[in-house]
Amino acid sequence: MVIKVFLASSSGSTAIKKKQQDVVAFLEALKVEYAELDIACNEQNRMWMRENVPEEKKPANGIPLPPQIFNEESYCGDYDTFFDAKEDNAVFTFLGLPPPPGSKEAQEEEDEEHEEEELQELEDQDEQEEEEGESQEAEEEAE
Repeated sequence: MVIKVFLASSSGSTAIKKKQQDVVAFLEALKVEYAELDIACNEQNRMWMRENVPEEKKPANGIPLPPQIFNEESYCGDYDTFFDAKEDNAVFTFLGLPPPPGSKEAQEEEDEEHEEEELQELEDQDEQEEEEGESQEAEEEAE
């Protein structure tokens, strides 16, 4: 799986440049493999990005601005959703990637799985107790 980051190499907007740098620097820090796809000098990249950003995620003018992030063909989000995922320690989930062992995200997933297992065990135990109670009642009625 390749993370695709659509960027504009020659953007006149300082805000866009900073957002692009933030995304790329963070992915590099996490050692996430990604490909930078320039929409400023490659019309195919620009058209692909614009066509594949979901309608509900496009701004009012209909033209999504970089950076836009995809996992292969699957849309992950824009800078704002990336930033939110970063703040929530959920970047790997945002990117659709498994978290690396030992990461905070991996630990949270393990904790959730453990809680689910415990709940399932309790439910199984309750069902077993109910069945035992019902069979005991049936035996008593039969006597």
